[in-house]
Amino acid sequence: MSKGIMADGSLTIGLDLGDKYSEACVLEGSGEVLESFRVRTSQAALDRAFARFGASRVVLEVGTHSPWVSRLLARQGHEVIVANPRRVRLIAESDAKSDSFDAEVLARLGRVDPVLLSPIVHRGEEAQRHLVLLRARDGLVRAGTLLVNQVRGFAKSLGSRLPSSSSEAFPKRVRSAVAEDLFPGLGRMLGMIEQLTEEVRRMDREVERLCKERYPETEVLRQVKGVGPITALCFMLTLEDPNRFRRSRSVGPYLGLRPRQRDSGEQRPQLRITKAGDEFLRRLLVSAAHYILGPFGPDTELRRFGLRLAERGGKVAQKRAVVAVARRLAVLLHRLWVTGEEYQPLGYDAAMAKAA
Repeated sequence: MSKGIMADGSLTIGLDLGDKYSEACVLEGSGEVLESFRVRTSQAALDRAFARFGASRVVLEVGTHSPWVSRLLARQGHEVIVANPRRVRLIAESDAKSDSFDAEVLARLGRVDPVLLSPIVHRGEEAQRHLVLLRARDGLVRAGTLLVNQVRGFAKSLGSRLPSSSSEAFPKRVRSAVAEDLFPGLGRMLGMIEQLTEEVRRMDREVERLCKERYPETEVLRQVKGVGPITALCFMLTLEDPNRFRRSRSVGPYLGLRPRQRDSGEQRPQLRITKAGDEFLRRLLVSAAHYILGPFGPDTELRRFGLRLAERGGKVAQKRAVVAVARRLAVLLHRLWVTGEEYQPLGYDAAMAKAA
């Protein structure tokens, strides 16, 4: 557990990470600035720069470089605090914006009480590599969808309306439905769609292999209809350690699936969700919620819960129902992961919700 004010002579170092260069501010235990310096954002440069300090508290914000930098500094024996940037902005908003100023702000906030920064825990290097596979697959799927929509638009502009079909069958359906004089323009795009589809298939096989050989616990999560290998693996890789949460119900807010709260007198308006946490996993959970509430969703307590919310009327109620189901699904998956229990679609969700 992180200590409070560093008054024992230990150093607190704020590190504002930049893409090429980073700024650091070193505070003594008394709070006086010992030194400030600029360092190249590379493993070799940061390793040299921080090796000269004894075990210190280093504070940096979440960002592109924060995962590997935090691991590097932790290996040197430093206590690394990875701050939530929203909390930093909320506490220390200022017009005096500069990298060196930001580094000092991080150091001073970390020196006083790291809890104020809502620190996050970066996943391990192996988990991060496997998450890159999932995110790369998602990028290819999105690229394929973009190409399919562009082909439809081009064909429509020339008077051809293409039939609905899956991405896999789309190129073949297009070739049989449009005039030959369109092929010179669309042929290359259709070829790219086929290549992307094949690459996604290969990635899917790799994900299944990882689930089976490296993360067999995903089978426990996949008991829930609507949760496939991508969602199950992403859930485990993103949370990494289920024991980080004392209660399963804490997972929903952690992933940004809780409405913002703003009380004013007796009024408690319903606001948008916080969207904190991992956007990719949140999107997967919302997609699973859409399936659970959709026409092919099986009869479960989770589905019944969502449909009751949706019946309150209107598109707003339906959207809230999807988010609520996604939030309860996150709680359910964490609970199954911790206990390893057999999932009972009817009865289990309600009992779990009360116990969470």
